[in-house]
Amino acid sequence: MNNRDHRKMTIIDGKVAFSGGVNISDEYININSKLGIWKDNGIKIVGDAIWNLTVMFLTLWNANINEDKDITKFKYDFNDVNTNNGYVIPYGVAPFHRDLIGEDVYINMINSAKNYLYIMTPYLIIDTEMINSLCRAAKRGVDVRIIVPGIPDKKIVYTQTSSFFKVLHDNGVKIYKYTNGFVHSKVFLSDNIRSVVGTINMDYRSLYLHFENGIYMENVNEINEIFKDFEATFKDCTKLNDKDVKAGFIKSIWQAILRLFAPLF
Repeated sequence: MNNRDHRKMTIIDGKVAFSGGVNISDEYININSKLGIWKDNGIKIVGDAIWNLTVMFLTLWNANINEDKDITKFKYDFNDVNTNNGYVIPYGVAPFHRDLIGEDVYINMINSAKNYLYIMTPYLIIDTEMINSLCRAAKRGVDVRIIVPGIPDKKIVYTQTSSFFKVLHDNGVKIYKYTNGFVHSKVFLSDNIRSVVGTINMDYRSLYLHFENGIYMENVNEINEIFKDFEATFKDCTKLNDKDVKAGFIKSIWQAILRLFAPLF
């Protein structure tokens, strides 16, 4: 029940692929959204990197049906694609992996950031290692900014998310609320050099329990477009101050209790 498939990928003839946070539902294209503007991100890739996504898809497909004896027939030969434009590496996360790939990629990006680190996430339920990495980055002078929803989809989950605001804020991490509605994007960006767009939320379920996927990029042109998207989104956000992140005694107790049940949400 817990190990659900949270991946989102569309692969067409092995020639083009799409991934990101977008599910197949009206609110993701802002039709009948009850949470204001639904902010999400997706990315299109062309080239040999598509094969990683294809293998992820077929591995799950054939785990249930076992109809494809030779999956190489789905591989397209990209002899004509320019391969000098950095690196694009789709990767998968599965609950039976010994290595916590999703969390490791995020922490490595946090630890390697030198100038800035921008994050969009709908949920922020993180462990001590992730908290410490974010705080250390801010303390060494990195401009660390995290965008979270202004209108939450799950109030109990958002109460847990807000419980991390104060410790991060007090250590120099800047928290932004997307005032127009709900942020469903799962995007990391650092120094205009590295970025991840994918399905992996910053919560217990995505990092430990779900089947997930991400696309890691380094020194590719598309990173400039991701930076522009962040800049545009910040204009629709409110930066939280000392008063905003402070919780009263009763709320603090409630948040502490909810943290015990974080794996359930």
